[in-house]
Amino acid sequence: MNEVAVAQLPPVPGSAPTPIIPIAPVETPVPHLYGMGELLNGYLIVFIVAFLVTLIATPFVRKLAIAMDIIDRPDQARKEHKYPIAYLGGLAVFFGVFAAIACSFVVVDGPGGELGPVPLSIIIGIFAITFTGLADDVWGWDPRLKIMGQLIAAAALALEDIGTRVAEGALLPLFGEPTTVLANLGPLVLNSGDIYYWSGTALIAVFVLGGCNAMNLIDGLDGLCSGIAGIMASALLVLALLLASSTAIVDPFESLAGVRIVLCLALLGAVLGFLPWNFNPAVIFLGDCGSLLIGYLVVVIILLLGEQGQTHLVFAGLIIFSIPIMDTSLAILRRKLAGVAMSQADANHIHHLAKRALGGVKKAVLALYGLAFMFGVLGVLLGALAIEQIVRLRIVYVAAIVLFAAIAAVSLKTALRNRWAAQLGASPGAGGEDAGAGGAGQAGAQAAKYPTASARAEHAESTTKTP
Repeated sequence: MNEVAVAQLPPVPGSAPTPIIPIAPVETPVPHLYGMGELLNGYLIVFIVAFLVTLIATPFVRKLAIAMDIIDRPDQARKEHKYPIAYLGGLAVFFGVFAAIACSFVVVDGPGGELGPVPLSIIIGIFAITFTGLADDVWGWDPRLKIMGQLIAAAALALEDIGTRVAEGALLPLFGEPTTVLANLGPLVLNSGDIYYWSGTALIAVFVLGGCNAMNLIDGLDGLCSGIAGIMASALLVLALLLASSTAIVDPFESLAGVRIVLCLALLGAVLGFLPWNFNPAVIFLGDCGSLLIGYLVVVIILLLGEQGQTHLVFAGLIIFSIPIMDTSLAILRRKLAGVAMSQADANHIHHLAKRALGGVKKAVLALYGLAFMFGVLGVLLGALAIEQIVRLRIVYVAAIVLFAAIAAVSLKTALRNRWAAQLGASPGAGGEDAGAGGAGQAGAQAAKYPTASARAEHAESTTKTP
């Protein structure tokens, strides 16, 4: 029991005794510690709402898409589904996510009821991204308008400092504490904190643009984007629970620990509610509305892992996000080497390669699920080891750098092999139409001698100068 301190003024001769004045004790904030189980139990309603709303809303959204003729029609090049499929599945995912976030404001009990709600800036970003993707699905927006919509969502995050400290952990050894003065030019004073803030702000834009479009690129097979998003959301949820349960939270309402958990559960419930309708054979596609929204939510969760400047946890989140990063890196290098526009579609994404190698959509999707699970386990393992301080933080950085360097190397090699194969395929007909039957005969001989793209690429590599 706290004892109440008292104060008494010295007596003045000839006067009455001075009354004793009690002084209220100074209350020191007591840090809160929450267990993983009680946090998950308190927030489970968020998952249930997202799942049920999306599951129920999807067939109605499909009917709306068909009525408005928002349909993806098959072609002979990239879209190989047998009949037209409705778009707008992302609208159902949005309904599920929004309902889950709204539920988190009023229904969550236990420790979750003490933690701060989802900030308004994130909700504004969700609306901006959803509208951007929906406008592209319905009206076919110009790519510049899509980028503008994504930048509006990124700016909303920066206004409430969501992610502005994401680079602090990596830059701290170079520039010192945020209060360190780096330059003093009269009225202009440059602190380390300014470097951290503006670096983080720039990274927010890079993360939002890159993450949204990376998820859009992998949305190429039935159930692929939504299933991989569910695996990533599960891994990020584990990291969010570990971080919340291992951190002493002084002011629960100001903490973003509950926000991370809510977004993970809302995303997980929504994509699992959509997956039964989207898995092969699909009856509805996510469209840009869904893939951009999923990418945005994953990016926001990764940025929130660096709330206190824990850049190593952001790296762990990026490892979980490896498949979209790998596919985007491969697409950029492939199109750069081919000299075509970055927005030009092709059929050489990771899922296309997996489908051709394994001989079917379901096999390719399940194989990529397995790969996503492996990256998820690796990211959670490195993040957990860093949170529990079992390994030095530099190990997480090194692991992430090695992984992404390997991804870049594989992407470059694949792009070069495709380029060499294309050069070899064009060389027999270099003489144009005048070559006639002779050119066709050479092409046939080459095809017979090197029947596979891999064999042709190896032959081209040995006979063509390295670009």
